[in-house]
Amino acid sequence: PVQILTYLDGVVKVEETELKPRVGFLYPVLTHNISVFINATQERDSGQYMCTVNVVDDSIRSDKNVGVINLTVLVPPAAPTCQLHGTPTVGANVTLSCSSKKGKPSPAYRWQRTAPTVEVFFPPAQDQSRGTLKLTNLSLEMSGVYVCMAENRAGSERCSIVLEV
Repeated sequence: PVQILTYLDGVVKVEETELKPRVGFLYPVLTHNISVFINATQERDSGQYMCTVNVVDDSIRSDKNVGVINLTVLVPPAAPTCQLHGTPTVGANVTLSCSSKKGKPSPAYRWQRTAPTVEVFFPPAQDQSRGTLKLTNLSLEMSGVYVCMAENRAGSERCSIVLEV
């Protein structure tokens, strides 16, 4: 494991890691609350963090001196890309696809047709994990603007596509 901070004999030492300019103790160390902060979190800060307390001449078992926490830095979806697959002619089938290059956890995708004829879609026509919407037996009335929303706990982004049958 990489050491980030060490407190020993009243001195705080910050190790030379990429976290150095972004990390520190949340409270004065003498309060015995050694919570730390990480500013400007990045996805690569995700991982397991361990706090080890070593007291000189302490007879407590060493495994009791360790606290572990897992940090997952969430990433909002990047603006997705909407695409049309197939030829949008009357009676044909087409697939609309939506995909975002970033997002943690992986985004869920929802398609919706916008005004004046609002329509929402459900499986099996819509696949929320793949971001696809299958439109079958096209008619002129199915023309319109279709919006895809890529969403996870960290945020959401959208794209749209014009379908002209």
